[in-house]
Amino acid sequence: MKGIERKRIDTATEGIQTIWTVLALMVAVLLVASVFLYYDDFSSDDSDSLVLYSGRSQELIEDLIEDFEDETGIEVEVKYGSSAEMASLILEEGEDSPADVFYTKDPAGIGAVRPRLAELPDDIVEKVPEDLRSPDDDWVGASARARVVSYNTDAVDEEELPDSLWGFADDEWEGRTSWAPPNGSFQSMVTAMRSLWGEEETEEWLKAIDDNDPIDHYSSNTPQVEDVGAGEVDAAMVNHYYLHRLKEEHGEDFPVANYYPRDGGPGSMMMVSGLGRLNTAENEENADEFIDYLISEEGQEYFTSETFEHPVRQDLDLDTPEEVPDLDEIDYPEVPMEDMDDLEGTQDMLRDLGLIG
Repeated sequence: MKGIERKRIDTATEGIQTIWTVLALMVAVLLVASVFLYYDDFSSDDSDSLVLYSGRSQELIEDLIEDFEDETGIEVEVKYGSSAEMASLILEEGEDSPADVFYTKDPAGIGAVRPRLAELPDDIVEKVPEDLRSPDDDWVGASARARVVSYNTDAVDEEELPDSLWGFADDEWEGRTSWAPPNGSFQSMVTAMRSLWGEEETEEWLKAIDDNDPIDHYSSNTPQVEDVGAGEVDAAMVNHYYLHRLKEEHGEDFPVANYYPRDGGPGSMMMVSGLGRLNTAENEENADEFIDYLISEEGQEYFTSETFEHPVRQDLDLDTPEEVPDLDEIDYPEVPMEDMDDLEGTQDMLRDLGLIG
């Protein structure tokens, strides 16, 4: 009897071991399958997503990104920061960067990562005018922000405004203007000056304006335009779209207007918000589709109506707000995009003059 019982126990044990072996094999098969499915879901060929590093604020472009997601079904994972921060991160991450697209508010930001960008398809590049895209076809402008002089319409008639920024160095403008040397857009304007005027004349202009006692405690544009409207400043060197946003807040009676200097110099330059695909992008097709969407009619309409920026496409019949003139109505200088890369040289000049810390 004991032998029979032992045999029964051995048989039962073998059965249990067989069951565990089968279960272990099944678990192993499921784990292997799940790994393959995981990598298949995130492969560059079949992925319905892309990774965007944005130097433009969430407030400005979040709705635009949602529109793109709704229309295409492509999910966009966004990392926000300043253009300089995002450019530095891309360079630090090197070939391991997860970013597919870099979107920056100005050419200086995208110029810093030019070695990491891939050439874009012709059918994307050719939609954008040559002066608003990379000469090497590795990035395109999506929208443009103009430098202007915002002035108080109760204190100044437009005819009194000088033809060029040099006029604000005259005695009659002493203590009546404002500027913000620490601001990135101001520094982009000075970078354009260096390209158009040369180093010596640019430095002379900065000294002349500084000697004319401008109100210079600003670091951004909005407070300057607010103070122009309040009568504390007669004329401020800012970007064009801040006025339109403040008019939405204060109403059309807000006593401020924009002036594009008549000489067509750096005082009315265009700062292009550009974007390009990284040469390590895992989602190339989705990246190109996103870039193309921003310069499509839907994307361009968004910039004009929601952020009051100038569209880069001149071949589209857009419903542009009256306050935002078409680019062909503005006399603005064509600055070689490669010259806009040298933001560091501009900061060095401003620092040497004591205009920034």
